[in-house]
Amino acid sequence: MTIGILRARVNDTVRTRQDGGVSTSNLRRVPVQRRSAERLGRILDACAELLDETGYEDLSTRAVAERAGVPIGSVYRFFDNKRAMAEALARRNLDEYVARIEARLAAPGPDPVPGDWRQVMDVVIDEYLAMKRGAPGFGLVEFGMPVPATAPSDQPNHLVADRLYDLLAGRLDLTDGPSGGGPTERLRTAVLLAVETADTLLKLAFRVDPAGDPVIVAETKEMLRGYLAGVLD
Repeated sequence: MTIGILRARVNDTVRTRQDGGVSTSNLRRVPVQRRSAERLGRILDACAELLDETGYEDLSTRAVAERAGVPIGSVYRFFDNKRAMAEALARRNLDEYVARIEARLAAPGPDPVPGDWRQVMDVVIDEYLAMKRGAPGFGLVEFGMPVPATAPSDQPNHLVADRLYDLLAGRLDLTDGPSGGGPTERLRTAVLLAVETADTLLKLAFRVDPAGDPVIVAETKEMLRGYLAGVLD
């Protein structure tokens, strides 16, 4: 399956959802009609484009409304301010990221077979790289706005780790371990550590090379395989 076909399929899945492809937890009002959901999607598309063009500091709700072709009141219908809008974009990014991974894993062809966790992890990294290189606004907000290290466990990397754990546990047909730390509890911790490690190293890869330094990317994959082998093999 080509990247173009895959991206079109994912976009169709994400953007035609009744909520506009956005987690509803941080919306002032949840869209109840398809037209309203499509308007919400246009607002977030405009937000993503302007983040790339102007950065977060110069982003404004008025500019987003103008780019989306909607009244300013439509933006405030869903969001209190630009931070809430950027956070909604980050949640949509996470949903799209997981959808892309699932589409790759479900596609026929040379992609991973059930139980082949090494290939699954390669897909996880590769789809992140694809979004980093091509998804509007992703370079600034990725999966969440920056938060202090002392923030609650719903900070971005925890959200990513939880979603990847569910995906990996389901694909490898794992069951819950006993209370107090069974096999899947160890896997949950390992996935969080892998996400934190990959986040740091891949940020380094994009600082060294705007397209993502291939040597650092390859070494990141090797490091993650070596670490996760102790849990999954």
